[in-house]
Amino acid sequence: MHIRHATAAVIPALLLSAAASAHNTWLQPSKTVLSVGQWVTVDGGASTQPFVKDHAPLRLDELVVTAPDGTQVAPENLSTGRLRSSFDLQLKQEGTYRIAVATQGMMATWEDGKQRRRWPPRGEVFTAAGFARAVPKDAANLRVSQMQRRLETYVTAGQPSDTALQPSGQGLELTPVTPFNDLYADEPAVFQLLLDGKPAAGLRVEIIADGVRYRDAVDAIELNTDADGRFTVEWPGPGLYWMNAALRDAHARAPATQRSASYTGVFEVLAP
Repeated sequence: MHIRHATAAVIPALLLSAAASAHNTWLQPSKTVLSVGQWVTVDGGASTQPFVKDHAPLRLDELVVTAPDGTQVAPENLSTGRLRSSFDLQLKQEGTYRIAVATQGMMATWEDGKQRRRWPPRGEVFTAAGFARAVPKDAANLRVSQMQRRLETYVTAGQPSDTALQPSGQGLELTPVTPFNDLYADEPAVFQLLLDGKPAAGLRVEIIADGVRYRDAVDAIELNTDADGRFTVEWPGPGLYWMNAALRDAHARAPATQRSASYTGVFEVLAP
C-alpha cells in the first residue's frame, strides 16, 4: 500500500491523536451513493474502534441534515438503543446531503483545597452568568477550555453537489476537492481541512478502514496537511473509512484561554 504524504507546515498548536482518546464517535450510512427518492439508514455510536458497536449510542440532540439546496431536512424514525442510535432519511432532492453532529461548549476546572472542581456539570450548558456565579474569582489553577467537535458523513442522490458542504468558518472543517461521494479505490482523493475558514496547515490526519475486528492490526493511515490544508489519500481498497483530525490552540473565545477542535468524517470508497 502506497500513501502519498503532503508536505507538513508548522503551526503553533498541539496536535492530538484521535486514537489516544478513550472512545471515538462515528456515523455509519447503509449506502452513500443512491438515486433520488431512495432511503438511507444511518447508525451512530461511540467505541474504541470505529464502527464497532460495543460501547454507547451516539447522542442525536445536535443532529442536522442539510439538503442539496442548503435547507435543513428532518430525519425519520430516530431511535436510541444500548449500543447505537439510528435514523432514516429519504433523499428527495438530487445532489449531496451533509449529515452532521456538531457540538461546541466550554468547561472550567479549578482547585478547591485538595479537591478538583469543574463547571458546568454534565448535561448543563456553559453560560457567562452561570460561570460568574459558580466559579470563584480567585479560583486556584483555573483553566477554561473551549471545545468544538464536528462529526459528519455525506450521501448523494444522483449527481454530487456542494451547496450543502459550504464551510461555516468555525472550528475544524473539511471541504471537497474530490467530491465526497465520488471516491474509488483505484483513484487518489484530495481533501482540504480548514480552521476557522482558513487552510489548516501541518495537521495530522488519521484514517481507519472498517473491519478492524477482523484484522491483526488497526492499520491506520497517517497523513499531514500541506501549506494549503490539503492532503491526498490513496485508498487501499473499497469500503467505509473513518477520518479524524484534531488540535489544541490558544484561539479561544473568552473567558476560555485554550481551544480543542476536531473533525471526524465517514466516507464510502467504491470498487473501480
